[in-house]
Amino acid sequence: MLGLMLGLAAASPPAWAQPTPAAPAQPAGQAADFLPSVEIEPIEVAPGVYYVRGVSALGSVANGNYISNAGFVITETSVVLIDALGSPPLAELLHAAIARITPLPIRHVLVTHYHADHVYGLQYFQDRGAQVIAQARGRDYLQSDTARRRLEESRLTLAPWVDESTRLVAADRWVEDRLTLEIGGRRFELEALGPAHTGDDLAVHLPALGVSFVGDLAFRGRIPFVGQANSRAWIAALDRLLARPLDLLVPGHGPHTTQARADLQLTRDYLVFLREQMGRAARELLPFDEAYAQADWSRYSGLPLFQAANRMNAYNTYLLMEREDE
Repeated sequence: MLGLMLGLAAASPPAWAQPTPAAPAQPAGQAADFLPSVEIEPIEVAPGVYYVRGVSALGSVANGNYISNAGFVITETSVVLIDALGSPPLAELLHAAIARITPLPIRHVLVTHYHADHVYGLQYFQDRGAQVIAQARGRDYLQSDTARRRLEESRLTLAPWVDESTRLVAADRWVEDRLTLEIGGRRFELEALGPAHTGDDLAVHLPALGVSFVGDLAFRGRIPFVGQANSRAWIAALDRLLARPLDLLVPGHGPHTTQARADLQLTRDYLVFLREQMGRAARELLPFDEAYAQADWSRYSGLPLFQAANRMNAYNTYLLMEREDE
């Protein structure tokens, strides 16, 4: 497939492949103050299809909450963005990185899920005329105490990247199940897969190229963040993805992969292992600390963020399995 794509690109260079004027060295406005801390470098995974890769760490002032990935697709008429990163200044830096590649405007932002590290940059693009499209259950999150408390906490812990001017942004268009978009000669298939990792997971497929952006349904190179996820539904969502023909996958965290099935399977295996271990403990009425100590975590203990996330993942799964067994 790669050879075919390169051949097509060579035969008739599209608008995004043409030379573009040099972009400013840095964006104007608040993001310029933070440029020494964060560098955003797009990675091309198919002709006109890019993503930027966040660091494998917890969000902090030092990294500007640049801990997730975002993608963008250059069409004949505009740029389609997939997620908007974890703060308005990061979104501005992302815009500057895109402008170094193409002068085309960003007209759409597709949201894979409403988690802070993926959506706190939305206001930057919506304020500049981009249409935000997200899964319909995102409305529930926006109205929740969890969203309000998370933003209040982020204003304290991530300032000045996230501050009093940072706000939650509702989509301009909500996807109930599936939606196909034809934009500038590109076909985008949007597939609602939540509740899973969140209540509002949305996958973005480019079937002509075999590329899928799946948000935090898949993690690569680090322990997944489970949080309050419905892990049973998450496993079912992964099974739906595994049933698709997949060539190249861009996860919400970690590097892209051409071994999509194997990487989705790793996330699935981790969730299954959590449910097996914590489900057994819940059925046998074992205290959590005892159950956690008995589990063999060796397959996952070498992954980044194991110490930061695994115990919390296990505890939340323990509570979930207690409720499921009631």
